[in-house]
Amino acid sequence: MRKYLIAANWKMNSAPEGAFDPESPYQTHADVDVVVFPTYLDLRDCIEAKILSGPQYGHVEEHGAHTGDVSLKMCKDLGCLYALCGHSDRRGEHGETSEQVAAQVIAALECELHPIVCLGETLKEKKAGKTEDVIKAMMAPLPLESDLTIAYEPVWAISRGDPNTPAATPEDAQQMHALIRSMLPDDRKEQTRILYGGSMKLENAEALLGQIDIDGGLIGGASLKPDQFALIIEAASKLST
Repeated sequence: MRKYLIAANWKMNSAPEGAFDPESPYQTHADVDVVVFPTYLDLRDCIEAKILSGPQYGHVEEHGAHTGDVSLKMCKDLGCLYALCGHSDRRGEHGETSEQVAAQVIAALECELHPIVCLGETLKEKKAGKTEDVIKAMMAPLPLESDLTIAYEPVWAISRGDPNTPAATPEDAQQMHALIRSMLPDDRKEQTRILYGGSMKLENAEALLGQIDIDGGLIGGASLKPDQFALIIEAASKLST
């Protein structure tokens, strides 16, 4: 059985109060891996608190004339162990292409960061019946033979605070995770963890995590609420026994 991984994506938000305390839920648990993707400003505090962490984005070049950027190598030298690559916010707001995301994944691997690479379809693509084609195109340039984690984030199911956002059912999510797993190389199918990143929260976490091909979650809004985040981890812990 693959070990559950619950990742917190704090996006452009400050760390929750008490996040760096020794008993905070952001610490890794014995039977559940917990990873935090804070802003750059909070990375050092995460590392000093012994929280597994990484950047939400990192430049592929180690250094140079790239104003406003921070490199993946710099994050590794700081003490990061993970890197988030290709989140839908980056693809949508910053125009990152699948080829650029793949370059980030490769750069992360080269500096010994474990990449969590995001992929998923928009509502328009879903309605047009293009979901499988979109996923294939996003996966095509990735070094799938390498040790990486995939986060399936259906863009249409990410609420961004909108209570009317449609939700994927656990069965729908499982179907997509199984599809993604089928596209992996044979020797990586059983090893690669696939996280669900379409608004996992306390109310649906147990049902989602109970699906055979869902190995954890990439949590946005709920990860900023320590009490709720702790209960999601608890749900994963119970399912892992």
